[in-house]
Amino acid sequence: MKYTHLPHTDIEVSKICLGTMTWGNQNTEAEGHEQMDYALDQGINFFDTAELYPIPAHPDRHSLTEKIIGTWFKKNGNRDKVILASKIAGKADFTKFIRTTGFTRASIIEALEGSLKRLQTDYIDLYQLHWPERNTNYFGQRGYTHQVTDYWEDNIHQVLETLRDLMREGKIRHVGISNETPWGTMRFLEESKVHASLPRTITIQNPYSLLNRLFEVGLAEISMRENIGLLSYSPLGFGVLSGKYLGDRLPEGSRIALFPNYKRYSSDTAVKATQKYYELAQEHNISLAQMALAYVNTRPFLTSNIIGATTMKQLKENIGSIDITLTSEIMEGIEKIHNEHPNPAP
Repeated sequence: MKYTHLPHTDIEVSKICLGTMTWGNQNTEAEGHEQMDYALDQGINFFDTAELYPIPAHPDRHSLTEKIIGTWFKKNGNRDKVILASKIAGKADFTKFIRTTGFTRASIIEALEGSLKRLQTDYIDLYQLHWPERNTNYFGQRGYTHQVTDYWEDNIHQVLETLRDLMREGKIRHVGISNETPWGTMRFLEESKVHASLPRTITIQNPYSLLNRLFEVGLAEISMRENIGLLSYSPLGFGVLSGKYLGDRLPEGSRIALFPNYKRYSSDTAVKATQKYYELAQEHNISLAQMALAYVNTRPFLTSNIIGATTMKQLKENIGSIDITLTSEIMEGIEKIHNEHPNPAP
């Protein structure tokens, strides 16, 4: 395994992070435990979860993923071996069953206390805001369109005050953001620069893959100049970049077969780009999945690459990407395809 540090800390984390959002829906508790056992044995010490998981969000499965991680901690007594990240859900129609009050002080405290109880731990190493409260472009929206009905009042200072107080209590070690824009990222950083008592945002968890490199447009410069690390999610685009859906295939039990509305990475242009990437991988005797993950691993702004799997075979292949070195020919081929089909799946 290879390791990096959470920015502005001495905390060492594996460059591959274990994603967990299928546990409690597509994966059982026993399967989740098996994945964590294997990942830890392979040197992965960084796990990412959320109060919302498993996905898709549903009242009957609310926060089952955190509970599965909690029973694993209790069974093995190895909380000290894991750098644990979790998230508070944002405001949305599909999260009304969790709460409707956004990131108020009471909401953040309620969310954190619930996560701590389910995870059976006294602290979370990295606590993240799952997505912004304001109307902006995330979750597949390519561009920003201002809405005159958006009455959001900038409460970022107050949010950071609450997180600071929870850090002082020892319940959170560091804070991060997720699904953020360049404007939002700089607002969080601005507050901690102007007000020294407020915690600095150290990571941003956003989508990044061969099919979606929009992070490079505005956020990569911020990441490099401000030292805020990317935690890349969906590096395989819901499994699209494994190639298993090519040729109009729809494998039984696959994510898109189970949840047909998950089409974010399956547009006609995305399929064409995926086919090109598949042919490039075949030409160099490497699996498309490992090529796609290995590419993300090369990015200078990356802190950790969040992989997810529903089978042990997938998990082993995904973790194995850390040992893949892409040749200059492969890298040139990737850039050629990207220039022909730039960011087909925002």
